[in-house]
Amino acid sequence: MAVRIGVYICHCGTNIAGKVDIAKVVEFAKGLENVSLVKDYKFMCSDPGQALLQKDVEDGLIDRVVVASCSPLMHENTFRKATERGGLNPYLFTMANIREQCSWVHIDSGQTTDKAKDLIAAAVRRAFLLEPLTKREVPINPRTVVIGGGIAGIQAALDLAEAGKKVVLVEREPSIGGHMSKFDKTFPTLDCSACILTPRMVSVGQHANIELMTYSEVEEVSGFVGNFNIRVRKKARYVDSELCNGCGACWEKCPGTRVPRKGNVHEKLSLGPTTPIYMPFMQAVPAIPVIDTETCLYFKDDKHACGLCAKECERGAIDYEMKDEIVEFEVGNIIIATGFQTFDPSVIKRYGYGEIENVMTALEFEIMNCASGSTGGKILKADGGVPGSIGIIHCVGSRDKHYHDYCSRVCCMYSLKYSHLIKEKTDAEVYEFYIDMRCFGKGYEEFYDRLLTEDVRFVRGKVAEVTDVPTCKAEEGKLIVKVEDTLIGNVRRIPLDMVILSTGLEGHATLREIAKKCSVSVGQDGFLIEKHPKLGPVSTATDGVFIAGACQSPKDIPDTVAQASAASSAVLSMITREKIEIESATAEVDEDKCSGCKLCNTLCPYLAVKFDEEKGVSVVNQALCKGCGTCVAGCPSGAISAKHFEDRQIFAEIEGIFSGL
Repeated sequence: MAVRIGVYICHCGTNIAGKVDIAKVVEFAKGLENVSLVKDYKFMCSDPGQALLQKDVEDGLIDRVVVASCSPLMHENTFRKATERGGLNPYLFTMANIREQCSWVHIDSGQTTDKAKDLIAAAVRRAFLLEPLTKREVPINPRTVVIGGGIAGIQAALDLAEAGKKVVLVEREPSIGGHMSKFDKTFPTLDCSACILTPRMVSVGQHANIELMTYSEVEEVSGFVGNFNIRVRKKARYVDSELCNGCGACWEKCPGTRVPRKGNVHEKLSLGPTTPIYMPFMQAVPAIPVIDTETCLYFKDDKHACGLCAKECERGAIDYEMKDEIVEFEVGNIIIATGFQTFDPSVIKRYGYGEIENVMTALEFEIMNCASGSTGGKILKADGGVPGSIGIIHCVGSRDKHYHDYCSRVCCMYSLKYSHLIKEKTDAEVYEFYIDMRCFGKGYEEFYDRLLTEDVRFVRGKVAEVTDVPTCKAEEGKLIVKVEDTLIGNVRRIPLDMVILSTGLEGHATLREIAKKCSVSVGQDGFLIEKHPKLGPVSTATDGVFIAGACQSPKDIPDTVAQASAASSAVLSMITREKIEIESATAEVDEDKCSGCKLCNTLCPYLAVKFDEEKGVSVVNQALCKGCGTCVAGCPSGAISAKHFEDRQIFAEIEGIFSGL
């Protein structure tokens, strides 16, 4: 029986038709071998366009489909479904990209039309050799793991748990809460951070559907969408969580010290106990301390030299012999919400961080300003005095080609918040050294306008240097900020008592490791790459793995919460389907040709190819394989082939490209 191919050419408004002569392309396509029907339509992706294709298939006019339109990334699935609705196997459809590869990248309409003809000829030749593939489905495990216990992880876990789904929340720190737990107030409403966050933390700790694993790290992720195997290391706290009631007797009597001098600002700048046995902050969830073995006298020196915390604990909760525990479990989906870390300004030597007294980072100022911190919320210099003047330097590590090109988005707003809080608590003069003020969110510009009336001094210009070397009597004992004030056109030297560096946000140090374990990618900016920046901001290239919060890009709390809820909604959509269709166009190994070199094992970006030691050949996990073809191209024996992209189909496509020469 002869193959009958239908070719459908999309105008895409003027995106294609503006540079491609559609009438000439239609006439050309009619003359191609095995083409029995050619039609053009203004928008093939629209309902009428799909209906046009579907009816021709239903009427038995064609048994192969070629659509010449835009990128397969945009609409391959759309046309596959239309083909299937007509009663044809969806893998008997192929696309010719005459927009991104043709009309959008060329100027000469004559050359563009010729190229469109070549692309269609290639697609037709490939379509002739296409074979139907069987659709495959896998069941979805309804349990989800959320990696990261900041506000993003908390929100995602609670959304899923409230929907009646089981969640495992894994956090590497001793408590959930993330960076938000270190803040005193949040912009632009200046509401109490703990008042917002703590109830949610408690809800996570008490929720029947959430298994909380703090002080734990994901060691291994295997499996595939719907059926992931997770291996977690629960690090030893040396405190039995079943016996401890968080009374604090252990750290109150502990003679050691854990927190080093930070930024030369305050000797014990901390939100929790500064002893080797500690809680990160007093609202921690769970409210169970942990022993820092690097500074604990019992572990560091002589086991008989201390052990005081064990003696003071009436419940016998201290266990110096506790070991790390490995826990394995299965989930259907993964949400990565590992958050961010702040830029280390010590690499920018001209700002003097770590070398000059009273130069501090934004996060250190947050801890100092926090009412539950070691200073009781008082803003103090290193000598304990109240500063009379404070400078806030914007864009430290951000919008800087030497470090990070991107804008961290939150720095302008938290710097404005600091100015307000300083004015509220002290009589200090406040200077904001900024490049541009970026107040993008709801109520943000209004907050900036408010600061303009609070006697804050704004200096537009990049700070050249922070020094403590005076040039006159007025500068003695001061920090001098050298800055070009671009609004008045002068270089200024401004003496101050304290300098706060508004450090940018960057991907967490562990992010690349987590990304590798979960088979997702990290971009050049150090953040996770989403499936599509506009249409798939919480999805990744690996099915069943979703991202939320500042691990995807710098963002504020409202955007983080919104993305976390979006990620949980995407997971719920997967769970409620109970089964999910997985890629049919996968690779397969001809065991008779395989030499066992294992090259394909190392090449596969999805870890889908493993070596069968018993048979001495490589095998492809069909559930993990995405059909990318990396193993096919790399196999020196030609033992691996890709369904839907066989060599003969690719060669036919190449012949079609050159058929017009």
